[in-house]
Amino acid sequence: MRQLVAILLALPIAGHAAEYMEKTPFQLSRAFSPGVITEGGKIVWVAGQTATRDNAGADIANNFEAQVKQVFSQIDAILKRAGGSLANVVSMTVFIKESRYGDRFVEMRKDMFQNGNYPGSALITVTNFARPGIEIEIQAVGVIGDRCSSDSPCSAEGQAKKR
Repeated sequence: MRQLVAILLALPIAGHAAEYMEKTPFQLSRAFSPGVITEGGKIVWVAGQTATRDNAGADIANNFEAQVKQVFSQIDAILKRAGGSLANVVSMTVFIKESRYGDRFVEMRKDMFQNGNYPGSALITVTNFARPGIEIEIQAVGVIGDRCSSDSPCSAEGQAKKR
């Protein structure tokens, strides 16, 4: 739990560099954006992240919620090494083994992106993973230091609203 709190505290609240397109009520309920616009910046392609052990070394095999928290922690750590954080994720592809966990994942993702700047996302159910005990894998793309934001939109839609 302390890891989740540490991740959430590290997320920037304002001035996020990326423009998140307006979301429909359905998209808000599922915690994803229809599109995220960036221009310039450093792109970080994060390889698919899985976990059967948490940062403390505890076994989390077959534990969906613990794996979600750990995988987000790993993505955050990778982006921090590149000069960003989890808040810089603009796109993610999420693979889960059990479709029954889809709604729970969405709720947990809302906690990770509390400012409502959700990444563009796909949520896919798979038959299995490469290693026993894995329940989720997330592949992500982060953009650090781009020029787009809600205050300085790059999209035609955003620019029209500013006029």
